[in-house]
Amino acid sequence: MSVMIDRAKCIGCGRCTDACPGNLLILSEDGKARIREVRDCWGCTACMKNCPVSAISFFLGADIGGNGSRMSVKRDGFLYKWTVKLPDGTDKIIDVDSRSSNAY
Repeated sequence: MSVMIDRAKCIGCGRCTDACPGNLLILSEDGKARIREVRDCWGCTACMKNCPVSAISFFLGADIGGNGSRMSVKRDGFLYKWTVKLPDGTDKIIDVDSRSSNAY
């Protein structure tokens, strides 16, 4: 899994840098977010959930069963709408209620 930041979408708000528990994201000189080292990413998705413009996605490689899919998330009220774009171009959308997503 690797983080992908769409620099054209990034507004440089810094929410992803604040949310990353590994301190892996930084704002570059142009004010856009970037990751220090992709291989160090834990895959926690904190950056994705905090990005207000959905500029961050994950590439899901074959090593984790993703076969080249990309995963992104948009917040809609209390719902996280996770979209997995499959290699054939189709989307699979999974809705998760944020109020109970971390319940144990």
